[in-house]
Amino acid sequence: MTRLDLLKRDNLLEPFASVLEGRHDRYERAEKELQGDALTLADACNSYLHFGLHRAEEGWVFREWAPGATAIYLIGPFNEWRKCPAHAMTRVNDGEWEIRLPGMTFTHGMLYRLLVEWNGGSGERLPTHARRVVQDEYTKVFSAQAWEPPRPYRMKRETRPSDAPPLIYEAHVGMATEHRRVSTFTEFRLFVLPRVADLGYNTIQFMGIQEHPYYGSFGYQVSNFFAVSSRFGTPEELKLLIDTAHEMGIRVIMDLVHSHAVSNEEEGLGRFDGSFDQFFYPGERGWHPLWHSRCFDYGKSRVMHFLLSNCKYWLEEYRFDGFRFDGITSMIYLDHGINRDFTSYDLYYDGNQDENAITYLKLANQVVHEVNPGAITIAEDVSGMPGMAFPVHGGGFGFDYRMSMGVADYWIKLIKEKRDEEWHVGDLFYELTNKRVEERTISYAESHDQAMVGDKTIFFRLVDKEIYDHMSLFSNNHVIDRGMMLHKMIRLLTIGTAGDGYLTFMGNEWGHPEWIDFPREGNQWSYDHARRLWSLVDDEQLRFRFLNAFDRAMIRLAVKYRLFDWYPEPLLRDNAQQVLAFTRGALLFVFNFNPTCSFEGYGFDSPPGKYTVVLNTDSVAFNGFGRVDESIDHFTRYVSPARSRLHLYLPARAAMVLERN
Repeated sequence: MTRLDLLKRDNLLEPFASVLEGRHDRYERAEKELQGDALTLADACNSYLHFGLHRAEEGWVFREWAPGATAIYLIGPFNEWRKCPAHAMTRVNDGEWEIRLPGMTFTHGMLYRLLVEWNGGSGERLPTHARRVVQDEYTKVFSAQAWEPPRPYRMKRETRPSDAPPLIYEAHVGMATEHRRVSTFTEFRLFVLPRVADLGYNTIQFMGIQEHPYYGSFGYQVSNFFAVSSRFGTPEELKLLIDTAHEMGIRVIMDLVHSHAVSNEEEGLGRFDGSFDQFFYPGERGWHPLWHSRCFDYGKSRVMHFLLSNCKYWLEEYRFDGFRFDGITSMIYLDHGINRDFTSYDLYYDGNQDENAITYLKLANQVVHEVNPGAITIAEDVSGMPGMAFPVHGGGFGFDYRMSMGVADYWIKLIKEKRDEEWHVGDLFYELTNKRVEERTISYAESHDQAMVGDKTIFFRLVDKEIYDHMSLFSNNHVIDRGMMLHKMIRLLTIGTAGDGYLTFMGNEWGHPEWIDFPREGNQWSYDHARRLWSLVDDEQLRFRFLNAFDRAMIRLAVKYRLFDWYPEPLLRDNAQQVLAFTRGALLFVFNFNPTCSFEGYGFDSPPGKYTVVLNTDSVAFNGFGRVDESIDHFTRYVSPARSRLHLYLPARAAMVLERN
């Protein structure tokens, strides 16, 4: 594959060929500089093996990079948290500091911090490569913690292969149980992981793994990039969770936040050595105007090396199977893409791009795939930048997949703004299948984003307050009936038209009510909406379990028939009657979105053969009305050598999938 393959795939990129070629040249120069004499780029990205606290033959050694510092001291219980000449670090070279401690023992669990001095000031800091950070329950102060368990957990399995299209269960460990508190890795492993396996998802995407000082940030304001968030448990418990998932045949990827960093100074990287631009862009460019966080300077080799090593660290230390890179739009545009509608190719190449960040993302994908060729990387980019999920050496960014973020936005807009009678199936099919053919994509009806505070889950948006009184099997309510039917149809159409993978957020597959809202001052630090109410889906007297059963059947159908081996081919878009039909391999998908009209003997052209129902949203097994006789085989009728016609009974507000034999 040549570096200009991206240009060959999309003629609209030809006017911007020089920009794309310039980006590729910049990437190659950066790769050569960072790789040096190493065999591969990944071999050169080992900052976590050099910096931080490590055992040495004579005891311990600690190293740090702080070019603006004039002095650095280790402080902890060993010197009563005071500046001590015996624990002063020595400047070695190029801004690096080192201290060797031959006669000192860092016992397991010992706390420590750094006292950094600079011209005009000083402050306590956490090491940039701290692998464990804990917060004091009473003082709320964060400290690094030496982690040397007497029986360290040895991971049993290598990472999972990535040949199966990703069926992703997006999850947040802290809100994974029904308790009004932060849940743990162990609780997720014991109580939630079996649910994921039962549903048939083959990939878990964990949010909030990297340490972050404010729980309410959902993990998106990272302070310590090499540390597992201690509020969920220990590194050993995370490793056991990942191992257990691997044993179940489930890959584990994590949300990787390299788009920005928390601005905190004592806990994070902010003003680590007294300067504002050690890790971050100088001046206003180094501050995110909406997130109030710091923006990395991707043009610095040291910063690039820090972030690339961070990618390698999570793959090697915890055997993660890849990453979803968060906030890419914010990274690659100088204005962070704020208030921009990306309606023209010009907006991708108009000089508003952070070319340093683009180079970094290309290098990051190279490192990930050198460390683990089977790993998957997913881009969260709302702008639609061409080449995001295209090979680096072909002119792209190198991601394996990109999120189809417009699909979820479209569903919300449709539900909010259109009456059921106005749902235009032609528009539906276009919006859900409008993807760049040269890039693999992952579709979803809703992720965590759609339910964040101020918004609602899809099911709650469909049924609203009726959810509180009418989800019982013994309650008849037309609002609930409508919500149940549309919830199943929306998900079936989303996965049926998905390009190369599918995602749901934990609990939304069975219609979790209300919204997500982490404890904060504005809600009196409540955990009411930062948990999952599993008792609702486990209650046999409530209807939630039927949505869960449907999701299980839908996911298993996608696996059984290798759904993503084929692309959807439209057969029928009847906007007047609101009927949509398309094929995908041996499967025929038929949707009747008409809210009131059922159609007897509805006919349309289809490939010849015998059709058998293999999934039906109206089945009583999924709390439907049972209007379709699934035991009947349906045969096409001959019209001409080039045409055959299928006739079906299509109940109102229902969908079915049929297998052609």
